[in-house]
Amino acid sequence: MERRFTHAAAGAHGAAAAPPGPFVHDIHWAGEMRSAIGVAVLLFTALLTVDAGSGRLDVTRGVLWAGLAGLLFVVLLPPRVSVRPGLLSSRGLLMRRTVRTDSLASVRCSDGVAQRMALRDMEGARVEIDPMVLVRNPAMWHLLDMDTRASIRRGTLLSGVTALQQLAQRIDRETARTVFKVSGVE
Repeated sequence: MERRFTHAAAGAHGAAAAPPGPFVHDIHWAGEMRSAIGVAVLLFTALLTVDAGSGRLDVTRGVLWAGLAGLLFVVLLPPRVSVRPGLLSSRGLLMRRTVRTDSLASVRCSDGVAQRMALRDMEGARVEIDPMVLVRNPAMWHLLDMDTRASIRRGTLLSGVTALQQLAQRIDRETARTVFKVSGVE
């Protein structure tokens, strides 16, 4: 379920269509997917081994353990986040959500164990992502930052400027920490 933007659809809100450009993807997503697969396979193998060792393994229990491992994989698999000029997309197993980043209406960040950043555009589309995706992917942050600045200049971003500034400071700290670590200054 992907939303496509045209000049006509964008014209209703006074914004231009998103400029074409390559998507920048989360460079850590593939590793996180492999980890989710590994943990699910490990659980499945452990459950089968315990059942086989106790002599209680049968087809029904094997299917039950496979279903449990599949459910764990679904829970652990993060959505794939990608950004291009004017758009941010988050694709899960069943759904893809896209928001216009050059016409954002609000940005909200929630703190706690599972930090989330919710972006809503002028058309009402909404996407939630983990802010760590942006912290770990400077190219994604750069594109999003340019578009949020455009939203601020246009006057569409009415809520969330402070949250974006805090995220920018966090990304700057993490980038400086990484540079010091790589250079051996740490």
